[in-house]
Amino acid sequence: DLAEHMKNVGNEGSALAVEERNLLSVAYKNAVGSRRAAWRIITSVQQKEATKGNADNAAYAKEFCAKVESELQTICDTILSLLKDKLIPTADSAESKVFYQKMMADYYRYIAEFRDGDAKSAAAECARKA
Repeated sequence: DLAEHMKNVGNEGSALAVEERNLLSVAYKNAVGSRRAAWRIITSVQQKEATKGNADNAAYAKEFCAKVESELQTICDTILSLLKDKLIPTADSAESKVFYQKMMADYYRYIAEFRDGDAKSAAAECARKA
């Protein structure tokens, strides 16, 4: 998949060209976007089923929601690691650094959307700092 390929390109250690940078952004935005939408729908279904008193259906929705959250966390952790460890240190222009730092803030914000408690606060603070 494109996100995996762009992760490999980013891990090569050299600065990315503008086109490569945009492909990386689009690849991860697509990977995360569909899961964020699914998470919102599943969360809504879970709440509706719990309100109706359908405990079994609410439990199924909660279980599936946890799976989507795990996938989201993995994707966000992957791109954040790539940004922090490879892309920001090798960025060859101020424009690239700003682009990558905005991406970092976005992915921390995505984590804050689906986490609770301290993890939510930590992700929100990281997004603010980025």
